[in-house]
Amino acid sequence: QVQLVESGGGSVQEGGSLRLSCTLSRFSIDFYAIVWFRQGSGKEREAVAAITSNPLTTYYENFAKGRFTISSDNVVNTVYLQMDNLIPEDTAHYYCAAKWERLWAWGDTKYDYWGPGTQVTVSS
Repeated sequence: QVQLVESGGGSVQEGGSLRLSCTLSRFSIDFYAIVWFRQGSGKEREAVAAITSNPLTTYYENFAKGRFTISSDNVVNTVYLQMDNLIPEDTAHYYCAAKWERLWAWGDTKYDYWGPGTQVTVSS
């Protein structure tokens, strides 16, 4: 079974940066679409960004465009989410999820595997 583990969360001030990591075990990221989601307190979960390997393609929600960058490193089987110019509204628990790439489409809400997540807190 695929396992995902996130890391890199923390507390930063407005305008700061964080890089989140999502590492897969047991299977290569080459076969999966990896999506970052977030859920703030009292809010619904929302997609942030996604990446596929075949072909290499990235997707972003509007609020993430220009501030967040998703990337992958197949050598270490990890997907990253670089978050710059953070604002308090980015405060949330961030999760990565994986789905067999051939069955995935941007906007999917059902995923086969989820990580436990990592907390991001942005203070003003």
